[in-house]
Amino acid sequence: MRDTVLWRKQSHIIMMLADVLKVDAEQALDLFYSTKTYQLLSDPKSGLQLMSDQYIVDDLLMELKADHTFLVSKSTKVER
Repeated sequence: MRDTVLWRKQSHIIMMLADVLKVDAEQALDLFYSTKTYQLLSDPKSGLQLMSDQYIVDDLLMELKADHTFLVSKSTKVER
């Protein structure tokens, strides 16, 4: 995936994450960069770049919830 396309994809994912978690974009960016999902998204061999943005956001939410890095409110639904 071209760098500019990946950058746009990551930007969209970060904004979606901020919206779901009700945090500002800077906090969402910090959370995003601290995840294994970000590392996988940066590696074209993982195949994660081919998944939808919503799928990746759902993965991020599950990872954050599992790691207790950020407590996701009970009203947040993680559906697939």
